[in-house]
Amino acid sequence: MDYLYFIVLVAFQICFIIQLYFTIVIHRKLGSYKISELETAVEGPVSIIICARNELENLKENLNLFLNQEYPDFEVVVVNDCSNDGTDWYLRDLSAKYKHLKVVTLSDHPRFKHGKKFAVTLGIKASKNENMIFSDADCRPSSNQWLSRMQAQFKNSTEIVLGYSPYERTAGLLNRIIRFETFSTALNYLSFSLAGMPYMGVGRNLAYKKSLFFRGKGFASHMHILSGDDDLFVNQNASATNTVIEIHPDAHVWSEPKHTFSAYFNQKLRHQGAGKAYQPEHKKILGVQAASGVLFYLFLLALIALEAQWWLLLSVYLIRIVIQLFVYVPCFKKLNCADLIWWMPILDIIYYFYLLILSFTSVFKKRLEWK
Repeated sequence: MDYLYFIVLVAFQICFIIQLYFTIVIHRKLGSYKISELETAVEGPVSIIICARNELENLKENLNLFLNQEYPDFEVVVVNDCSNDGTDWYLRDLSAKYKHLKVVTLSDHPRFKHGKKFAVTLGIKASKNENMIFSDADCRPSSNQWLSRMQAQFKNSTEIVLGYSPYERTAGLLNRIIRFETFSTALNYLSFSLAGMPYMGVGRNLAYKKSLFFRGKGFASHMHILSGDDDLFVNQNASATNTVIEIHPDAHVWSEPKHTFSAYFNQKLRHQGAGKAYQPEHKKILGVQAASGVLFYLFLLALIALEAQWWLLLSVYLIRIVIQLFVYVPCFKKLNCADLIWWMPILDIIYYFYLLILSFTSVFKKRLEWK
């Protein structure tokens, strides 16, 4: 028993040290990041690309916010991907009012089934501009300066701009879990980008150059994977020199969260497969990070069961929480979810056990459709 206790205690401490490394060395980069005001705008032409499958109500609610951005030269390309809910007629009427709206229509084929990457590719081919910004039909930009701020980041050697897309705040535990998971994901990919290792972005708020897309052969290497039109593209094409972030509040893109645990879980399962195709170095680092968080709590429970000194366990746990709060409070504020700060001790535990369950479930889950 003493030998088992010693092994578990050492493993617990190793996980604790690894967690502190990612918090202090990586995540602190976002905490200390200074959000700049928009000074000199880069006003080159730009294309906004949105794919929609049976998103009529969302398009009615959100598309005008994209079309009415305060920017001198842009187009909005909407790919109507096999919709059967009246989207086609709505877009036809809207394109008569907005001359900078371009509609690409895909028809369903009984023998040829495609995912979102095919629709995105056609939207890119239909766009006329080098700089492209992507979002979804169920998203809304936080201001009419969103396009200006994202476009302004295309300076010097920049080819990819990683934006941020929070979820709307509603009542209930599920909403807090969703927003905390979104915060944790953004905290990680934004911090790693600032550290010189960009590994993913989110398609709800992402920009890159058309020449980069075709130079990297688009989605060809991972077209067989259902998800990944955003994070896999970034993972394979981003570098420390060609990628920047944009997280000013005016540049956020808001989304409506899922309202049931099953809908949310299925959404995350769709995204889970992309991580397997990440670059080996990224998979190794992210795997160590996630495993250290999960094992930290599992070893903590094991030590409680082995009747370890309560003051030692409490001290380690509190040190971790205090350091996280010190580093994360500025990040919570930057990423528009300051209300979650005092929920963090509970949500952090839920988050890591959710990762554990999601990982096991994804191994046995059958392939899902994107819509």
